[in-house]
Amino acid sequence: MEFAELKKILKRLYKDHINRYLNRIFLSLFLSLIVSLSTSAIAWLLDPAVKKIFIENNQTYAWVIPLAIIAAFSAKGICLYIARILLIKTGQEISGELQTKVARYILNTDISTIEKKHSGKFISNINFDAGQVNSLCSTGILNSMKDSMKLIALIGVMVYQNWKLTLFALIMMPLAAGLSKSLGKRIGKAVSEAGEIAGILTAHLSEILKASKMIRIYQKEEVEFKKSKDIIFQMVNKAVKISSIIVRATPIMEILTGFMIAGFIYFSGALITSGELQVNQFFSFLAAMMLAYQPIRSLATINMVVFSGAAGAKRIYKVIDEPIKINNDQNLPDLKPSKGDIKFVNVSFKYENSNDKAVKDIDLDIKGGTMAAFVGHSGAGKSTIINLLPRFYDPQNGEIYIDEQNTKSVNLFSLRKSISLVSQDVILFDSSVKENILYANKNASEEEFLESCKFAAADEFISDLPQKHETFIGENGVRLSGGQKQRLSIARAILKKSPIILLDEATSSLDAESEEVVQNAIKNLTKNKTTLVIAHRLSTIHNADKIFVLKKGNLIDSGNHEELIKNCDYYKLLYEKQLK
Repeated sequence: MEFAELKKILKRLYKDHINRYLNRIFLSLFLSLIVSLSTSAIAWLLDPAVKKIFIENNQTYAWVIPLAIIAAFSAKGICLYIARILLIKTGQEISGELQTKVARYILNTDISTIEKKHSGKFISNINFDAGQVNSLCSTGILNSMKDSMKLIALIGVMVYQNWKLTLFALIMMPLAAGLSKSLGKRIGKAVSEAGEIAGILTAHLSEILKASKMIRIYQKEEVEFKKSKDIIFQMVNKAVKISSIIVRATPIMEILTGFMIAGFIYFSGALITSGELQVNQFFSFLAAMMLAYQPIRSLATINMVVFSGAAGAKRIYKVIDEPIKINNDQNLPDLKPSKGDIKFVNVSFKYENSNDKAVKDIDLDIKGGTMAAFVGHSGAGKSTIINLLPRFYDPQNGEIYIDEQNTKSVNLFSLRKSISLVSQDVILFDSSVKENILYANKNASEEEFLESCKFAAADEFISDLPQKHETFIGENGVRLSGGQKQRLSIARAILKKSPIILLDEATSSLDAESEEVVQNAIKNLTKNKTTLVIAHRLSTIHNADKIFVLKKGNLIDSGNHEELIKNCDYYKLLYEKQLK
């Protein structure tokens, strides 16, 4: 990361987040000043301690100075504790703000943007990257303030004791600082790379958890294990690299320290011999100098924390700065559905990663309160049409109307409030049956809840569950059958009471017995509602008011079942194939 980019990110971090916590930072700054003065006082007190107690044998000082040292350590400990608590809280809150922004972005952005990025990467943004920013805003700020002032105060003690020795120490100190700075830069880069790998690992683990059944049925355990092992070892290697950078410097630091101490002792001996330095001053100076090397090392490696935190913030900003193509403009009027008429006018749509249009110049006219079915081979454009109505995507050309209101010209929230979706991929939460159904309408009465379960034909199997409505169903309803999950989905849609229903192959994955039960539930759901249904089995849409036949994104015919059997060879072929 270039310095200009680093500066830009840190400036934004300050403007958007840190500046709201300046009162805490200034209080921590004051406490850090006390910590630095206490540390320097401990070093300085060795001067009178040696002189008055050990040389002059002054018994008064024998208890006064120890008490003063206790007081200095106590003040240092208490102030450091409070400063740390304040800045830890600040770091956690700032990282929480960034995590919240990522979560908000995920929930508000359009589906196409979500599909471009693996879910594991979003999780890494929330966990790893926000954690790096937390370290920057807590440990980074505290150490930079505390150690800067501590170093200044300790150098002050050193100058007070002997300026010549101080010059010698200051010549040696930059060598240690330069080494530590170099280490910090290299470690910071390695930590940033580790962050990227952490995102890949999270994404991979997310995939293998979702695909656990498929992995086992295709006996790909070893293949996926090898992938996991490779990524994990990349993480391990980065951790080893970070540790080796630190360890590699140890002998250099030890040798440098040895030369420094040897030179210091030799130079101090010469000064003591010449009478320019007293033994008590020597011990005080030595203590101050040794204490000074800790903040020097800390300050020199602060760039590691800064670099890592800025890299984490950069990855988060890259996510939340992505423009939202389909957003909820609250200034737009609410959709006011009446009849539930739906009209597509010259609608065309192409997915980002495709060269071909998914639907081409589609014109539809669906009367309110009727059922419209869409048929065709896979890739014909059926699901695309279903997804365009609630604006999961927006067409590149054409307009979509509900009761003569353009869907782009109404409040997005009100549009989606008027639509319920039941798909073959049922989404359920790891909570109770009741909570999953009430997700559609948390303010529904108990009577409305029970009625939705009854109409969805879900009340029978719910009554057999261990805790009835309060039974927890596991991640995505893992403890339920496909038919049971689908009935919960229908009960949820019934409770929403939307005038428009979208059925995306809602029974395609069910056995014959379950399909019959679910179809009856669907009849209750769609009664007097405008219904758009994607049919997997054409036998299920005999009674649709209108059937639209799609082929490679084109609408090639429409009519009821009898009309299409008579007039549309493509539909007839589709139907006859399923009868065989």
